[in-house]
Amino acid sequence: MLYLCPHKAHTDFRNFIIKAMNIQELLNRTDRFAANAGCKITEVDTEHAVAEMVVTTAHLNGANVCQGGALFTLADLAIAALMNANGQLTVGISNSIMFVSSAKEGDLLRAEAISVCDHHKIPSVEVRVTNQEGRLICHVTGMGYRKSVSIL
Repeated sequence: MLYLCPHKAHTDFRNFIIKAMNIQELLNRTDRFAANAGCKITEVDTEHAVAEMVVTTAHLNGANVCQGGALFTLADLAIAALMNANGQLTVGISNSIMFVSSAKEGDLLRAEAISVCDHHKIPSVEVRVTNQEGRLICHVTGMGYRKSVSIL
């Protein structure tokens, strides 16, 4: 439960929580590509954002492991949630992905994005995508550009 408090720091935190809840709902509803890939944002706060996906046969490549594009889509959704959590429209301008191990059908993948630099114009984040056993599947870095318009 959130309590109203006259202190600016508490009001700012309350407003952030409201925006973070809204960004989670907004992206889960409007990012159709990620939704069609089975990705969903499960957490957003001031420090991180988490998106999850279960690997299905639709995600498998010719080697019978999760295709890199599916992993990138999951990580990108977590990046979008964190970079847009303050309510200011932020779009991706650069991303890099390093594949460490393979994900297999049935794996529950968790992409956790953490802020590296919350710059007012060019924020950057790191994402670790892990499976249900905590094994690192891939590492992603992302950089965005904050526009001067609201996303909410």
